[in-house]
Amino acid sequence: MIVSKDADMHDLSLLFGNPPKVIWLRLGNCSTLQVKRLLRLDFNAIKSFYEDQNLSLLALS
Repeated sequence: MIVSKDADMHDLSLLFGNPPKVIWLRLGNCSTLQVKRLLRLDFNAIKSFYEDQNLSLLALS
């Protein structure tokens, strides 16, 4: 999996599918602490995304 705030990763994921799976962080300008908090809060969604072979993109905000 790739974790990115870059919209280009979103576009490439939709165009080519997986692998790799992409977690797109839609946070704008933020601190590392905010990214860490988001990833921890959404752990169950990330785990389900990882386990589903059909999904290629997970957007978190």
